[in-house]
Amino acid sequence: MKKIIPVEEGDYYLTPEGYRCFTEQYHLKRGYCCESGCRHCPYGYNKKTNSY
Repeated sequence: MKKIIPVEEGDYYLTPEGYRCFTEQYHLKRGYCCESGCRHCPYGYNKKTNSY
């Protein structure tokens, strides 16, 4: 079961389209890569090549 990480100030911002975009701060706090190709992925995952 995945641990629920509380969202704090600085963990995300709203894009012009109104979506939440998680920051590197949040991804590091979460502790793993979700392999979704996140804009601020600190783990270096590339969705196009499916590699780190």
